[in-house]
Amino acid sequence: MHKVVLPCKLALASLLFAACVTINVYFPAAAAEKAADQIIDQVTGSSPGAAGKTPPQTRNDPQGGSLLATFAAAILDALVPAAHAQGNANLDIESPEIRAIAASMSQRFPQLEKYFTSGAVGLTANGLIDIRDQGAVPLPERAAVKRLVAEDNTDRAALYAAIAKANGHPEWEADIRQTFARRWVARARPGWYYQEGGAWKQK
Repeated sequence: MHKVVLPCKLALASLLFAACVTINVYFPAAAAEKAADQIIDQVTGSSPGAAGKTPPQTRNDPQGGSLLATFAAAILDALVPAAHAQGNANLDIESPEIRAIAASMSQRFPQLEKYFTSGAVGLTANGLIDIRDQGAVPLPERAAVKRLVAEDNTDRAALYAAIAKANGHPEWEADIRQTFARRWVARARPGWYYQEGGAWKQK
């Protein structure tokens, strides 16, 4: 009997050690892209694609599985909830602060839209916007465009920080900003300008 119990204990100890090692929480890139697309569609008034919810993942539990494996799996789930949920994680984008920022950007977008279309304003590589061609802006409108760009950039920076904070990981702010920078370009309309490699390009 002791010969059977000892290997089981060693195996269980190894699993617990592995659980402790893998407790790190990684940035959920796929969830961040999904969240970015939702907010970008809200801001720009685009129709979101038919996005079905990812079905919950189930653990295979074949008949005859050992009691030790079942017990160890339960312990792993308790110790490493973040790692187990990584495959179908979602970022919280429903905090009052995030909703207020997105609403502010949505209200401003109709004023900025024509400047994106004309190429006067473009998307930068760091998730902000900038005046690309001031000459494309009529002189009487230039002060207003500068104000709109500055206000939108303030909201954008606040948005990235708010999402990181709402999800309990302020250190994710840079990753969230980079994700949004890519998704703003991916969902930009044909003819809009964006920065890549230090140069302006037209989509």
